[in-house]
Amino acid sequence: MSRLILIVSGPSGAGKSTILRKLSLEEFYFSVSYTTRLPRPGEVDGKDYYFITKEAFQEMLKRGEFLEWIEVHSHFYGTAKSEIEKAFSQGKHLVLDVEVIGAANLKKRFGPKAVSIFIAPPNLEVLEERLRKRGTEVEEKIRERLNRASWEISLASFFDYLIINDDLERAITQFLSIVEAEQCRPWRKFLSP
Repeated sequence: MSRLILIVSGPSGAGKSTILRKLSLEEFYFSVSYTTRLPRPGEVDGKDYYFITKEAFQEMLKRGEFLEWIEVHSHFYGTAKSEIEKAFSQGKHLVLDVEVIGAANLKKRFGPKAVSIFIAPPNLEVLEERLRKRGTEVEEKIRERLNRASWEISLASFFDYLIINDDLERAITQFLSIVEAEQCRPWRKFLSP
Protein backbone atom coordinates (compact mmCIF):
# COMPACT_ATOMS: atom_id res chain seq x y z
CA MET A 1 0.00 0.00 0.00
CA SER A 2 1.30 3.41 -0.96
CA ARG A 3 1.90 5.82 1.90
CA LEU A 4 0.76 9.37 1.31
CA ILE A 5 1.92 12.83 2.25
CA LEU A 6 -1.33 14.63 3.12
CA ILE A 7 -1.12 18.41 3.30
CA VAL A 8 -4.13 19.76 5.19
CA SER A 9 -4.89 23.45 5.37
CA GLY A 10 -7.69 25.94 5.89
CA PRO A 11 -8.62 28.89 8.06
CA SER A 12 -8.22 28.85 11.82
CA GLY A 13 -11.55 27.60 13.16
CA ALA A 14 -12.52 25.59 10.05
CA GLY A 15 -12.25 22.34 12.01
CA LYS A 16 -8.99 20.87 10.72
CA SER A 17 -7.84 19.70 14.14
CA THR A 18 -11.28 18.33 15.01
CA ILE A 19 -11.36 16.21 11.84
CA LEU A 20 -7.78 15.02 12.22
CA ARG A 21 -8.29 13.98 15.86
CA LYS A 22 -10.94 11.50 14.66
CA LEU A 23 -8.53 9.62 12.36
CA SER A 24 -6.82 6.35 13.28
CA LEU A 25 -3.43 6.63 14.93
CA GLU A 26 -2.61 3.21 13.45
CA GLU A 27 -2.87 4.52 9.88
CA PHE A 28 -1.88 8.18 10.17
CA TYR A 29 1.15 9.96 11.60
CA PHE A 30 0.28 13.52 12.57
CA SER A 31 3.19 15.85 12.09
CA VAL A 32 3.66 18.08 15.09
CA SER A 33 4.62 21.60 14.07
CA TYR A 34 6.79 23.99 16.03
CA THR A 35 5.31 27.31 17.10
CA THR A 36 6.30 30.34 19.11
CA ARG A 37 2.74 31.10 20.24
CA LEU A 38 1.46 30.21 23.69
CA PRO A 39 -0.63 27.05 24.10
CA ARG A 40 -4.42 27.38 24.03
CA PRO A 41 -6.37 25.76 26.87
CA GLY A 42 -6.16 21.99 26.51
CA GLU A 43 -3.21 21.98 24.09
CA VAL A 44 -0.32 19.73 25.03
CA ASP A 45 3.34 20.37 24.19
CA GLY A 46 4.64 17.66 21.88
CA LYS A 47 1.13 16.57 20.88
CA ASP A 48 -0.58 19.66 19.47
CA TYR A 49 2.59 21.68 18.83
CA TYR A 50 6.11 21.95 20.07
CA PHE A 51 5.89 25.27 21.90
CA ILE A 52 9.27 26.98 21.75
CA THR A 53 10.72 30.47 22.06
CA LYS A 54 11.38 32.69 19.09
CA GLU A 55 15.10 32.33 19.78
CA ALA A 56 14.92 28.51 19.66
CA PHE A 57 12.88 28.71 16.45
CA GLN A 58 15.49 31.00 14.86
CA GLU A 59 18.24 28.54 15.81
CA MET A 60 16.39 25.64 14.16
CA LEU A 61 15.88 27.82 11.11
CA LYS A 62 19.61 28.61 10.91
CA ARG A 63 20.41 24.89 11.07
CA GLY A 64 18.03 24.19 8.14
CA GLU A 65 15.77 21.90 10.17
CA PHE A 66 12.44 23.01 8.63
CA LEU A 67 10.64 21.72 5.53
CA GLU A 68 8.61 24.92 5.61
CA TRP A 69 7.98 27.78 8.00
CA ILE A 70 6.04 31.02 8.18
CA GLU A 71 5.19 33.91 10.46
CA VAL A 72 1.44 34.32 11.06
CA HIS A 73 -0.25 36.68 13.53
CA SER A 74 3.19 37.60 14.98
CA HIS A 75 4.07 33.97 15.71
CA PHE A 76 6.33 31.53 13.88
CA TYR A 77 5.17 28.09 12.73
CA GLY A 78 7.31 25.42 11.10
CA THR A 79 7.41 21.76 10.07
CA ALA A 80 10.60 19.88 10.87
CA LYS A 81 12.15 17.63 8.21
CA SER A 82 12.37 14.82 10.75
CA GLU A 83 8.56 14.38 10.69
CA ILE A 84 8.68 12.62 7.29
CA GLU A 85 11.18 10.07 8.51
CA LYS A 86 9.12 9.39 11.64
CA ALA A 87 5.93 8.74 9.62
CA PHE A 88 7.37 6.53 6.92
CA SER A 89 9.55 4.52 9.31
CA GLN A 90 6.29 3.57 11.04
CA GLY A 91 4.56 2.74 7.73
CA LYS A 92 1.94 5.47 8.16
CA HIS A 93 0.48 8.26 6.04
CA LEU A 94 2.07 11.59 6.96
CA VAL A 95 -0.47 14.31 7.80
CA LEU A 96 0.85 17.88 7.72
CA ASP A 97 -1.60 20.41 9.21
CA VAL A 98 -0.22 23.72 7.93
CA GLU A 99 -1.43 27.15 6.87
CA VAL A 100 -1.94 27.93 3.15
CA ILE A 101 1.52 29.34 2.35
CA GLY A 102 3.17 26.37 4.03
CA ALA A 103 0.83 24.08 2.10
CA ALA A 104 1.83 25.70 -1.19
CA ASN A 105 5.53 25.37 -0.34
CA LEU A 106 5.14 21.71 0.62
CA LYS A 107 3.12 20.91 -2.51
CA LYS A 108 5.80 22.57 -4.62
CA ARG A 109 8.50 20.58 -2.83
CA PHE A 110 6.81 17.17 -3.08
CA GLY A 111 4.81 17.59 -6.30
CA PRO A 112 2.41 14.75 -7.11
CA LYS A 113 3.67 12.66 -4.19
CA ALA A 114 1.68 14.98 -1.90
CA VAL A 115 -2.09 15.39 -1.73
CA SER A 116 -3.36 18.81 -0.65
CA ILE A 117 -6.72 19.09 1.09
CA PHE A 118 -8.37 22.41 1.97
CA ILE A 119 -10.87 22.33 4.84
CA ALA A 120 -13.30 25.24 4.83
CA PRO A 121 -16.15 26.35 7.06
CA PRO A 122 -19.61 26.53 5.47
CA ASN A 123 -19.34 30.34 5.54
CA LEU A 124 -17.63 33.19 7.39
CA GLU A 125 -20.51 33.61 9.86
CA VAL A 126 -20.08 30.03 11.08
CA LEU A 127 -16.32 30.58 11.25
CA GLU A 128 -16.77 33.71 13.35
CA GLU A 129 -19.08 31.81 15.71
CA ARG A 130 -16.50 29.02 16.10
CA LEU A 131 -13.70 31.49 16.80
CA ARG A 132 -15.80 33.28 19.43
CA LYS A 133 -16.73 29.98 21.12
CA ARG A 134 -13.03 29.24 21.63
CA GLY A 135 -12.86 32.21 23.98
CA THR A 136 -9.13 32.57 23.36
CA GLU A 137 -9.03 35.68 21.19
CA VAL A 138 -9.68 39.39 21.75
CA GLU A 139 -11.93 41.19 19.27
CA GLU A 140 -9.01 42.58 17.26
CA LYS A 141 -7.54 39.07 16.79
CA ILE A 142 -10.91 37.65 15.74
CA ARG A 143 -11.20 40.36 13.06
CA GLU A 144 -7.62 39.62 11.97
CA ARG A 145 -8.39 35.89 11.68
CA LEU A 146 -11.60 36.53 9.73
CA ASN A 147 -9.80 38.81 7.27
CA ARG A 148 -7.10 36.20 6.79
CA ALA A 149 -9.76 33.48 6.43
CA SER A 150 -11.35 35.35 3.51
CA TRP A 151 -7.99 35.44 1.78
CA GLU A 152 -7.24 31.78 2.57
CA ILE A 153 -10.62 30.64 1.25
CA SER A 154 -9.90 32.48 -2.01
CA LEU A 155 -6.92 30.11 -2.45
CA ALA A 156 -8.90 26.87 -1.97
CA SER A 157 -9.04 26.21 -5.73
CA PHE A 158 -5.27 25.65 -5.76
CA PHE A 159 -5.66 22.55 -3.60
CA ASP A 160 -6.29 19.04 -4.90
CA TYR A 161 -9.43 18.64 -2.78
CA LEU A 162 -11.92 20.79 -0.87
CA ILE A 163 -13.93 19.63 2.15
CA ILE A 164 -16.66 21.95 3.45
CA ASN A 165 -16.86 21.17 7.16
CA ASP A 166 -20.56 21.73 7.79
CA ASP A 167 -21.12 18.21 9.17
CA LEU A 168 -18.26 16.60 11.07
CA GLU A 169 -19.06 12.96 10.24
CA ARG A 170 -19.45 13.75 6.52
CA ALA A 171 -16.16 15.71 6.56
CA ILE A 172 -14.34 12.75 8.12
CA THR A 173 -15.88 10.37 5.56
CA GLN A 174 -14.80 12.67 2.72
CA PHE A 175 -11.27 12.86 4.10
CA LEU A 176 -10.99 9.06 4.31
CA SER A 177 -12.48 8.74 0.81
CA ILE A 178 -9.78 11.04 -0.56
CA VAL A 179 -7.09 8.87 1.05
CA GLU A 180 -8.68 5.72 -0.40
CA ALA A 181 -8.99 7.23 -3.89
CA GLU A 182 -5.41 8.50 -3.89
CA GLN A 183 -4.10 5.05 -2.96
CA CYS A 184 -5.87 3.65 -6.03
CA ARG A 185 -3.97 5.83 -8.49
CA PRO A 186 -1.90 3.44 -10.63
CA TRP A 187 1.13 5.74 -10.83
CA ARG A 188 1.47 5.75 -7.03
CA LYS A 189 2.60 2.14 -7.21
CA PHE A 190 5.75 3.35 -8.97
CA LEU A 191 6.58 6.31 -6.71
CA SER A 192 8.36 5.70 -3.44
CA PRO A 193 7.07 7.75 -0.47
